[in-house]
Amino acid sequence: MANDDAKPAGGANKLVIRNIGLLLSGDLRQPILDANIVVAVDGKITAVGKRGDVDVAGASTTIDAKGTTLAPGLIDSHVHPVAGDWTPRQNQLGWIDSYLHGGVTTMVSAGEVHTPGRPRDVVGVKAMAVFAQPIFTAFRPGGVRIHGGAPVIEHGMVEEDFKELATAGVTILGEVGLGSVKDGKTARQMVLWARKYGIQSTIHTGGPSIPGSSLIDKDMVLETDADVIGHINGGHTALPGDQIVELCEKSTRALEIVHNGNERASLLTLRTAKELKQLDRVILGTDSPAGSGVQPLGILRMISMLAALGEIPAEVAFCFATGNTAKIRKLDGGLVAPGRPATFVLMDKAQHSAGKNLLASIQLGDLPGIGMVVVDGLVSVLRSRNTPPATTLPEVVST
Repeated sequence: MANDDAKPAGGANKLVIRNIGLLLSGDLRQPILDANIVVAVDGKITAVGKRGDVDVAGASTTIDAKGTTLAPGLIDSHVHPVAGDWTPRQNQLGWIDSYLHGGVTTMVSAGEVHTPGRPRDVVGVKAMAVFAQPIFTAFRPGGVRIHGGAPVIEHGMVEEDFKELATAGVTILGEVGLGSVKDGKTARQMVLWARKYGIQSTIHTGGPSIPGSSLIDKDMVLETDADVIGHINGGHTALPGDQIVELCEKSTRALEIVHNGNERASLLTLRTAKELKQLDRVILGTDSPAGSGVQPLGILRMISMLAALGEIPAEVAFCFATGNTAKIRKLDGGLVAPGRPATFVLMDKAQHSAGKNLLASIQLGDLPGIGMVVVDGLVSVLRSRNTPPATTLPEVVST
């Protein structure tokens, strides 16, 4: 996988990560790479390979992974941001930075629905989205990339509204069903308009989660045909099992499993996707902040649970929160490959885990210890303040 065509010019920032013990690619087709060195220039990966196969000279920063595991930065497919790094849902500051310590380097908004006084009129809905989108693009606590400005569809919206939103830079809708549109026919028309202008859609699935939301059953989900079946395992209340299976079988859309949902329904979804040989549809989110709080380790917990109880190899479970989500959400991260962002999580098994290595420990249901997070080629976190302590820590050996 070496690609040394891109040589660092004068003043370029070159990162070399060496002595990687296990390299998780994020790619479901080949989740483990036979490589132990990653090179990046100016925040982009230029080479992945072994010592002697890649050019490591002239590094601005060298990280000795010391045999630990490197994976792509994790992606949370379902968050509800409001204003900066504050959420009124639990009146908490710094929640996004805290998720970074859980390995999450990218977040996708499912609607800024917890905004106090959220407007419901068409002009207000558009104004809030157009306001939020560039703010969250520019605001990156610790380097976390936030895809925000996700309007919730309301009655009265017409095709021109979606064209205006797209022109202003909006690329995602908030959860269908959290606004006044509660019928499949109307929702489907608006989803089609959004899709026409390059705006991706997600639908609420299951029982109501906040005041103003309502039950969205399998019939409305299928009729609406949104791009992502949001929290198919409920947020928090799941649909009956037969409806979940029917959604997996009759729809071709993404199956989003969330932390703040029904665990039994999570495993049912995973098992059904596996039987259908469609694990590429599975993506992960937290659906937070929520009534149950914020979960900085929510994505890691989902990976561990699905691996331990869902009979899925741990390296495959990592793909759900990286390459799968990046592909479905049309993001440039999520994979360790030349040309992709140099955004990584370096981990090891937690101290005193019964697992003999990181993958074995996760397969047993333990969480890994994060020793470092790199975002766009720069070290953002040295040792997680939230995960269990890692057995071995990587080290920056030169800058």
